[in-house]
Amino acid sequence: MTNHGPREQRTVLAGPAFGVCLVLAVSLIAATVLTLSSWPIAAGARLAGVASTPLGKGVLLVASPSLLDPNFRQTVILICDHGSAGTLGLVLNRPTNLLLSEALSDVPSLQGTAHLLFAGGPVQPDAMLMLFRLAQEPAQARRVLDGIYLGGNLKDLERIIAKPAPAETFRAFAGYAGWGPGQLASERAQGSWRVLPADAASIFEKNPADLWQELNDRPEPPGQIQAFDRRGASGARFIVGFDAHVPETPVAG
Repeated sequence: MTNHGPREQRTVLAGPAFGVCLVLAVSLIAATVLTLSSWPIAAGARLAGVASTPLGKGVLLVASPSLLDPNFRQTVILICDHGSAGTLGLVLNRPTNLLLSEALSDVPSLQGTAHLLFAGGPVQPDAMLMLFRLAQEPAQARRVLDGIYLGGNLKDLERIIAKPAPAETFRAFAGYAGWGPGQLASERAQGSWRVLPADAASIFEKNPADLWQELNDRPEPPGQIQAFDRRGASGARFIVGFDAHVPETPVAG
């Protein structure tokens, strides 16, 4: 099984210190992992005779019961980007015991709310990534699937807390899951993951404690693995986080 991050669980910082690490760690992610705008989809050979959902942005990875890696055992992961440079995903079913209001104690609108911080994966656990369900695409965000965006800013968060439109919501993640080029396809071929279409209910509404079992029992939809296009990366830089003015020099949190 490929190692996708540190085995040791790092302490999640809270309060203003967390906010500093958010900006710094997000800069590191942006410089090393998230060159995402118009990533070319990795060219993949057809898997003969397999009817399944193709790997790509906006799908769910459901860990096989045989996957025992503690970083990913019984996890459900939303793929937020997938291309020739690798894959980035967020673990959907590992809430922490830390209130988001404690992690971001300098955000007044969060005080008194019950939103929990989720453990998004073993890579850069001191970086925070926001996933929004919004009626309109926000600035500084990237579309994952219809109505669901990675990124956004503090104004989006404060508006949703104060005056959410119907069905609008958000979730905050500490860290993420990452794979290098070809790693995820290889793990899937070995039977470590099932791939299912993502939906807003599975991401935001289902009980995280039941999500893995429910999706593990769900049959995969019919459809052949698709050959992916190699064309066109713009190379534009994408930054996830609250601050548009992220330092250009990556600094680890």
